[in-house]
Amino acid sequence: MRMGILKITFYTALIAGAVTFIYPFLWMILATLKPEPEVASLSLLPSKVTLQSYLEVFRRIPIGRAFFNSLFVSTSVTGSVLVFSSITGYALSRLRFKGRELIFAVILFTMMLPFQITLIPMYVLMVKFGWVNSYQALIVPGMISAFGILVFRQAFRSIPQDLVDSARIDGCSELRIIFQVMWPLSKPTLVTVGIITFMNTWNDVLWPIIVIRKQSMMTMPQAVALFAVGGQADAQMGSILAAATLLAIPVVVAYVFFQRHFIESMATSGLKG
Repeated sequence: MRMGILKITFYTALIAGAVTFIYPFLWMILATLKPEPEVASLSLLPSKVTLQSYLEVFRRIPIGRAFFNSLFVSTSVTGSVLVFSSITGYALSRLRFKGRELIFAVILFTMMLPFQITLIPMYVLMVKFGWVNSYQALIVPGMISAFGILVFRQAFRSIPQDLVDSARIDGCSELRIIFQVMWPLSKPTLVTVGIITFMNTWNDVLWPIIVIRKQSMMTMPQAVALFAVGGQADAQMGSILAAATLLAIPVVVAYVFFQRHFIESMATSGLKG
């Protein structure tokens, strides 16, 4: 009887916590379907469903072009991080060379540095290279990740050395070992690094605002931020919420599809030393 009461209390608390986290997001979505005078109310259901807020967003800013820019930049950065970080993580976990531990220590140290410290030097480099207002400025600085290197190194260290030795005996190069042996055995790690990298790149606002001036090159978070605070929304809360909803949908969809691998990796490879 006592265990039953504890279980009911536990699940009640979980449901209450879930509702607390879900309610603001659900309210935001439903508020975009309300007429503008009703947006400020706390009620969930609109008196009349309308898509006027979304139509205003598409009318006032090139949201389609911004979506393409964000998708192109985020997928390019994510693919580059998966390739280059896994190669570096493999070298630090399986290859023996002088200075390996020092290099790993330096990589860990860079994770402790705030992005703002390297912001100005990075911008100066973009200007020197002539990459301002270009995809290179949005993609190249994020093509490798210290976090990705760390996670791949830890994941690869958990794979038996016998598999690597067997692949080498069969004549596989180190790159073939990475992509044909390590990657198939590290799918949760690939998904985790991919989701986190995609999410961070997709949501980045500060760096695009610094290096991008042309409206046609703006990413979606940048366009939405300027739309919300730059006066283009004319203080229409429904349009601002509609733009925020469009911005959040791709990340939510990606997480829903890959959440099982994400949770599995965070519970295993990400914690092994």
